[in-house]
Amino acid sequence: MKILIVEDDEMIADVISRGLSRAGYQCLCAYDGLEAAGLLEEHRYDLILLDIMLPGADGYELMRYIKDFGIPVIFITARTRLEDKVKGFRLGADDYITKPFELAELTVRVEAVLRRYHKLQDKISAAGVEVDTLSRTVRKNGRPVELTAKEYELLLLFLRNRNIALYRDRIYEEVWEGEFDPDSRTVDIHVQRLKKKAGLEDSIVSVRGVGYRLEAPET
Repeated sequence: MKILIVEDDEMIADVISRGLSRAGYQCLCAYDGLEAAGLLEEHRYDLILLDIMLPGADGYELMRYIKDFGIPVIFITARTRLEDKVKGFRLGADDYITKPFELAELTVRVEAVLRRYHKLQDKISAAGVEVDTLSRTVRKNGRPVELTAKEYELLLLFLRNRNIALYRDRIYEEVWEGEFDPDSRTVDIHVQRLKKKAGLEDSIVSVRGVGYRLEAPET
């Protein structure tokens, strides 16, 4: 799932991007309306998170342009007036979130909009492992697998990035939400535990000088 975040406050954009990346989404940021319009011409997105007060072209102007692409939009803005919300919905927005907000709420709303458009995968599988993201259950060849919260998030990261080499620092930052310490063995220990519990000893491989990769045929 690819999400375009259109937000002129780089700190807020980065917080949103990091949070949704940890949830398994691929995020790209644009910091003004004209930049976002250009990115829409170059790439296809599953969802757009759109601020209203933007340089170049504001969110309302950009919303009229987005309608031609048929991409769902969630407004994220400091504008709390009823008339602003009404205008946003009349322009075609699928949801409207006011700042400040909690990442947990944003993630749930993103999931709701994507599910409404039948874009969200409730079940993800590879290498004999199936994850049901609604019930947060894991099965290996039909048998239940008990994982800790971090092991579950680590498995989702691998499944959503199958056949892609993941650097240890990216794994740590997305699963543990902190700055990576090169001397830490946290990532390696959890990967080994996950491989054993989920029967992925032959599927999750080490990539020298990088980290790990889940090798599995694309389905």
